[in-house]
Amino acid sequence: MIYSDTLLKDVLSRAKRIAIVGVSMNPVRPSYFVARYLKLKGFDVVPVNPVHEGEMLFGARVVGRLGDIEGGVDMVDIFRRSDAVPPIVEDALAAFPNLQTIWMQIGVEHAEAAALAQARGVTVIQNRCPKIEYQRLFGELRMGGFATGIISSKL
Repeated sequence: MIYSDTLLKDVLSRAKRIAIVGVSMNPVRPSYFVARYLKLKGFDVVPVNPVHEGEMLFGARVVGRLGDIEGGVDMVDIFRRSDAVPPIVEDALAAFPNLQTIWMQIGVEHAEAAALAQARGVTVIQNRCPKIEYQRLFGELRMGGFATGIISSKL
């Protein structure tokens, strides 16, 4: 799918509270460092993983499912296989009447679930990472994809 930078920047600018489904407690897992990054950028991150329900991650209690979240969320970021997406989208639509965005991580796509969410007026992003897009769109990535500020090679 092709998404305009304007759309991606708008989604990331208006989202304040993000539920991350499938977040890991393991610091080497992508879901962990994406959740950590988004938290450090000021997003209110709600970790969702039934295996770790009740544990604390980045100052928030992990919930077992989307329906356990008190209050709404603006975005649901899905770190699960594509075949697990439909019930997650259905739960998100049922739990959050004002949901703005369903975001599926790199490698995660589901056309029917996306169509269901879009029919409800929810923006759907598939096969992308909000951390990477945030870094790219808000000036944190330079050539080569890194923003170290250190020149490590000479011509």
